[in-house]
Amino acid sequence: MTGEATAAGDRSEDRERAVVLVSGGMDSATAVYEALDRGYDPLFLHTSYGQRTEGREYECARRLAEVVDAEFLRVETDHLARIGGSALTDDGIDVADADPDDDGVPDTYVPFRNANLLSMAVSEAEAVGARAVFVGAHAEDFAGYPDCRPEFFEAFQRVVDVGTRPETDVAVEAPFVEWSKADIAERGLELGVPYEHTWSCYREEDPACGTCDACALRLEAFRATGARDPIPYAERPEY
Repeated sequence: MTGEATAAGDRSEDRERAVVLVSGGMDSATAVYEALDRGYDPLFLHTSYGQRTEGREYECARRLAEVVDAEFLRVETDHLARIGGSALTDDGIDVADADPDDDGVPDTYVPFRNANLLSMAVSEAEAVGARAVFVGAHAEDFAGYPDCRPEFFEAFQRVVDVGTRPETDVAVEAPFVEWSKADIAERGLELGVPYEHTWSCYREEDPACGTCDACALRLEAFRATGARDPIPYAERPEY
């Protein structure tokens, strides 16, 4: 693993720090602004693990860090790609088009990814004295992704409590875990999240395909709010 960090600007000394898992997508960007709204000073943790669109995701995460003047840490690792088992990390598995009638685990599920990412975030939080870790998982994710369920985050909090130093107090915050994608978009628009600096497509780095699960959910969320998604799409189908 290699790390990359940039110094943030001056911060108020009375603001607690929070590590935010920032993928470059709209959910994690909204989680950043939610953390800010709750009075935290965010430290971005972005992971490049061999996902198809890691270049664009990294670009968006870095740009958002600049917008909010946050410290940025990038971790590069290939172990999830080496393990495989996901269309996001294995070129031999095609990313399927969105199918709203399919309620199974999608081929874009990366086995136990959130446990890996949260472990790194908690390590960083304990090392720097941050009080919280934020993740943007939500209800429409856990319909298909087992590591996005409320029970998963509750269990992971117990792991954090017993697996860190006695004086460590890190809260695992998944503020949108019971929310829909439309709820997140509405909250983000209220908070002024610059969604033009986010990327959700599973297939392409420019323009977004418009037909994978991530694009379908994102487009539908913006339609539900009455706002237009500001990123480019190859096509904007009706779902």
